[in-house]
This record gives sequence, C-alpha cells and structure tokens, in this order.
Amino acid sequence: MSQLQETQQTWRSGLRLPAIILMAGLVLFAPAFVGSYSLHAVVIAMIFLLPALGLNLLVGYTGLLSLAQGAFFGVGAYASALLSIHFNTPFYVNVVSAGLISGALALPLGIPALRLRATSFVMCTLGFIVIGQAISKNWISLTRGDMGLSSVPKPYFALGPWSFSVVSTAAYYYLALAVAGLAILAFYLIVRSPAGRNMIAIRENETLAEAVGIPTWTYKLIVFVLSAIFAGVGGSLYVHYLTVVSPLTFQMYYTTTILIIVLGGGVGTISGVVFGSILFVALSEILRVAPEIRMIAYGICLLLIVFKFPKGFAPVIDKVWSALGGQRA
Repeated sequence: MSQLQETQQTWRSGLRLPAIILMAGLVLFAPAFVGSYSLHAVVIAMIFLLPALGLNLLVGYTGLLSLAQGAFFGVGAYASALLSIHFNTPFYVNVVSAGLISGALALPLGIPALRLRATSFVMCTLGFIVIGQAISKNWISLTRGDMGLSSVPKPYFALGPWSFSVVSTAAYYYLALAVAGLAILAFYLIVRSPAGRNMIAIRENETLAEAVGIPTWTYKLIVFVLSAIFAGVGGSLYVHYLTVVSPLTFQMYYTTTILIIVLGGGVGTISGVVFGSILFVALSEILRVAPEIRMIAYGICLLLIVFKFPKGFAPVIDKVWSALGGQRA
C-alpha cells in the first residue's frame, strides 16, 4: 500500500468515530430538537422495526418468504392489551408474554406450513392473517369484535415500592429505543452464531445443507417461531403506544409495510432494515397530511425507490460506511 493510500485510510478511519458519536447523539437527544409529530413517526418506525427484524430472519437468512408477520403482530397486540386490561400487569410482563404467546402460536402453525414449498408456503402464511382477522372480529366476548379494545393502559413499571408510567411521546421514544436496541442485539447474536451460519447455508442450498447434516426443517421451524416472537413484541409496543387495538391490526397494510421495510431496506442486513423502517414508516406517516392522495403518493415513491435502488438501500449504506473505514453490519 502506498503512502497516499495509507494516508487516505487513516483519514477515513478518523472520520468513523465522529460519525458514530454524531449518530449516537442524534438518537439519544432526538426528542430535544424533533417536533412531536416527527417524534411520533420515529416511534412508529421503531415499533415496526421489530416484526421487520423477525421477517429478515426468515427471508434474509433462511430464504423463506412469509406473510404471517402481520398476524403475529396482531396477536401480540391483543395479548398485551388483554393482560393489561384484565390483570393490570406491568409492561415488562406484557411485552414478554406477547412475544411468548405469539411464538407459542407460531409453533403448531409452522409445523404443517413448513412442509410446503415456495408459493404454497406464502399462500399458507397469508391464510394466517385471514384467520386472525376473522377470530378478532367474531370472538366478541374476548376481543369485542369490530369495536376493538380501547383505553389500553400506557406502559407502567412496578419495581418494588416504586412504580411509574410512560405517558409522553418523548418517554415512549426512549422505551421503544431500548426495546429496539435489545431486539437488534438479539438479532445480531443469532445471525453471528453457528446457528446463523447454518441458516445461511439453508438459504443458499437447502439440499446441500441437509446432505452435510444440518437439520433444515428444525432450523426453519425455530426461525419461524423466533420471527413470531419479534412480531409479538412489536405488537405489544404498538398497542401500549396507541392504547387501542381492533381487527384492523390484521389488515394487509401492516404486512405489506413490514415486507417493504425488509425488501426496500436490504434483505439479510441489520443496517438496511433499520434504515428501511425509518424511511418507509416515516414516509407513510408524513403522507398522512394528504389523505386523499396518500396511498397513490406512497406507491409512486415506492416505484421510484425500486427502480433506483433495486437491491434496497443496504448497498448505499455499505458504500458510505466503507468510506468511513467501517465494515458491513
């Protein structure tokens, strides 16, 4: 390497730390300089990041396209709301229970569904959304049907003799940030583990992976359950933020939003999905100011992004990060 190249590398490495500090500062102090509506959009983005991470495990690391994330998102929302309303349980109990209930439901659903391949599997997972919406509409004694569950309590924490509630948007921002940070850490540990490498092997060539002794079906079932847990936690965050849940939570809009985040952000990456959640959810929220043309404008924006960035934003993020001397995340 020439002296000039070494100098350029040193200069780029010197930019990396200030860039990280700047991004950390923007994240930590966002409520101080971001308007209330923009902060609300960021909170919604972090909520949808959770089911998107779960879908990224399926699509990006095992090669399974599932449309069931919206169903497990709705299950988590209803589970958390019912626990909070009927048992007055603290938030940390609700969010953990929502994830576990969604995962427990995904287990018996995944056993037959994962016997299917390609298009059949996708159609089967779409059926889970239809079933979820039908149950939420018709099990009136539990879900109150189309009326939904309202007045869901804001998150509160009971720590011994102390208890406090998360009421303001700024406070909820930090709560969502903490949960999203833990979810990203869990995702990173999963995909960087030996199990993560086996998942990638299944994605690249399932027949070869099975030939070398990897229990492919078992791995796919575990990933399916893990993806549901991520979605259930996201549903819990969602319902305690908006304090209402209805059968509309199972509509296809939520499923397509999650899918757009992963495909548009960058399949198989963490940074791409994080960026995609902020971009696409925030874009949808911003366009609410023009409800008459909102979905048309949203669709046009998506078409422009697809043609300009067919592989998502992950390659762009990689180039920027590489220019700072970093490595892909």
